[in-house]
Amino acid sequence: MSDFRSTRRRRSGIMWCMDEPVTTIDEERCYRAASSRDARFDGWFYVAVRTTGIYCRPSCPAVTPRRQNVEFHRTAASAQQAGFRACKRCRPDASPGSPEWDLRSDTVARAMRLIADGVVDRDGVSGLAARVGYSERHLHRLLTDELGAGPISLARAQRAQTARILIETTDLSMTEVAFAAGFGSVRQFNDTIREVFATAPRELRRRRAAATAEDRGTITVRLPARAPFAGRQLLDFLGAHAVPGVEHYDGQRYTRSIALPRGAGVVTLDVDTNEAAVRAEFALDDLRDLAPAVGRVRRLLDLDADPVAVDAALRTDPALAPLVDALPGIRVARTVDPDETLVRSVIGQQVSLAGARTVTGRIVRSLGTPLTTEHPHVTHLFPTVRQLASADRAALPLPDARAATVQRAAAAIVDGDLALDLAADRSAVVRQLLEVKGIGPWTAQLVAMRALGDPDVFLTSDLVARRALERIGRAPTDTERWRPWRAYAMHHLWSIMMKEF
Repeated sequence: MSDFRSTRRRRSGIMWCMDEPVTTIDEERCYRAASSRDARFDGWFYVAVRTTGIYCRPSCPAVTPRRQNVEFHRTAASAQQAGFRACKRCRPDASPGSPEWDLRSDTVARAMRLIADGVVDRDGVSGLAARVGYSERHLHRLLTDELGAGPISLARAQRAQTARILIETTDLSMTEVAFAAGFGSVRQFNDTIREVFATAPRELRRRRAAATAEDRGTITVRLPARAPFAGRQLLDFLGAHAVPGVEHYDGQRYTRSIALPRGAGVVTLDVDTNEAAVRAEFALDDLRDLAPAVGRVRRLLDLDADPVAVDAALRTDPALAPLVDALPGIRVARTVDPDETLVRSVIGQQVSLAGARTVTGRIVRSLGTPLTTEHPHVTHLFPTVRQLASADRAALPLPDARAATVQRAAAAIVDGDLALDLAADRSAVVRQLLEVKGIGPWTAQLVAMRALGDPDVFLTSDLVARRALERIGRAPTDTERWRPWRAYAMHHLWSIMMKEF
């Protein structure tokens, strides 16, 4: 299987860089991957069996069908559009997502990130097309040519998975589930569930245990990841940076508030120690926000990463190999809100981690919106850029120059001069950030890493990283050998210096 992964990785039989689209599938390689039942390839492609009308993950434990009876699809939506139903045994609709959409920055990848965030359900295909800067017809052609399904089919597949989660984890009526998942009618909901899962919605509910009294009001979702998965280290990292009022970490469970399209939410995360997965408990003001909430948490935890490719590349450096061996499957801590990440990065310039947390917590108490959901530690949403841009300077307990930078950056987002969203061009955003007075390379690159998901960022001026480099006998110029995964190398360096944060 090594031919699937390299620094310039071979994916589905052709070579591609992270900004290059994959438009063909090498079916022989895919068949060999499916024959080996290798879970690392779940989410990269789907195996559709013509004789049964079912599509599966590559790792499905069922007997591997004959080669002449299978075809391969890049997305679950493509398989569904071709008339195949999801396997009831391996549940391919619940597999990890493809790493491509986080790594690539072309139009298709940007569109996929927006679809996962629910843009089609909220704004329609026209809204999606406007966000990526193309006509609806051209966008549909791009998605169909590469993925075998257009934006409506891709969004429909996501709605079906959201509906299944609600059916199996809540006691909501089927009508409530239908509209919470984003369907336009109960009939559309019923038809889609039967078509995708080959069963009626009520049959799905009969298969699960009834929700307990303690579970009502929350939705528990299992978020799968590819193995290996250094999940505990990831939660420890987020906990070390937790801002009072917005986040809380008790050493086991990490909780934070999330601003969502239709309201607020609170999510509590815990690592499943038995397998590569995270248990997420959501408390939402509006259940229609479940799909974007799940998508944002998956991005926060970098759950769709390809850890085998990352670890293999970083192990080629003898100085870094021991760190990778000690902590395989490390993830890049990302964000649920790019605007928040920018503000926190500016506040954290040239101050200790503890000092940044304290100051940011005061700003949250002063400007953040209180939550309606009761939690002993998580009480507010992080202030919006609009709140920060218009705030009285006294509400920002920062040096004047840094407070001015926060407000300049917030105003640039409010005015539309700067956009830190899933459709953003990463290199263009970095250039725009550097044009904001008070923002330097460290802040701009940190935003590129954590807010925009750039996997090849290395903060050469970061003092903690420099100390770690000295410890392993490497100079900042040596980090070039870690491309294109320098952000993951950065987290390895941070991890060995965690006590000094």
